[in-house]
Amino acid sequence: MSLKRRFTFKYTVSQPLAVTACDLLAANTGLSKRVVKDAMAKGAVWLRRARRTGGGKSRRLRRASMALRAGDHIELYYDADLLASSCPLATCRFNDQHYSIWYKPAGLLTQGTQFGDACSLLRQAEQAAGPGRPVYPVHRLDREAQGLVLLAHSSRAAAALSRLFQDNAVEKRYRVQVLGRPADHARVDTPLDGKSAQTEYWLCDYDLETNVATLDVAIHSGRLHQIRRHLAGIGHPVMGDPRYGEGNKNTSGMRLLAASLSFSCPLSGRPRTFALDAHELAF
Repeated sequence: MSLKRRFTFKYTVSQPLAVTACDLLAANTGLSKRVVKDAMAKGAVWLRRARRTGGGKSRRLRRASMALRAGDHIELYYDADLLASSCPLATCRFNDQHYSIWYKPAGLLTQGTQFGDACSLLRQAEQAAGPGRPVYPVHRLDREAQGLVLLAHSSRAAAALSRLFQDNAVEKRYRVQVLGRPADHARVDTPLDGKSAQTEYWLCDYDLETNVATLDVAIHSGRLHQIRRHLAGIGHPVMGDPRYGEGNKNTSGMRLLAASLSFSCPLSGRPRTFALDAHELAF
């Protein structure tokens, strides 16, 4: 039987079964147990356990030997290409009891999707932290972008740090290369998705031969793809951006780097700044 390279399988257990989650998925999808176990390890299988009151939250199921019971709902999101793909490794730059700062390389998701989380910063941080230390996302950085990302290690820290981002109380600076030469300094305040958005930039350098400018960028709000959309909107798209702009192709990837994060720690009250070294700002 020829298997699709990408499909979804969903199953609700109606009566007690004497099989494991791995056995059930293999028997009903045509995938081998080895492939199913690999998919489970990479976060492509979800389980919502039966509850007397109904409902319950779906969670990634990684244990192949998990016994299923009546009322359990299991889902497999299979993508052969994704499961076979390799991904770059993130590096931890600062590690505190409550949070850590990571360098996310381009090509790595901040969080996983339904189809898996092996190629995500969050999963790499979970594996580095070990089973006794939780990891919570606080903000996101586009897959094509690179740079600093903050992760929390307790629900209290996650809530407090997330509030800082929601209140725009975190100073975020980026190094970006764009097509053409924009003004030396400008503030773009075009609303995005019906909400206010502010992006400010300063010209650092312009290469006449390549017609590419390097900008220092600050955002005073946090809308989806804000920098990319704002800069493309003023006619200076980010180099290598696969979605926004024209004439900005770049074989080396998207030129957007999260260079620094500054905030007053809500847990200690101390001002904190985390920044890349000067030599790391060069693309």
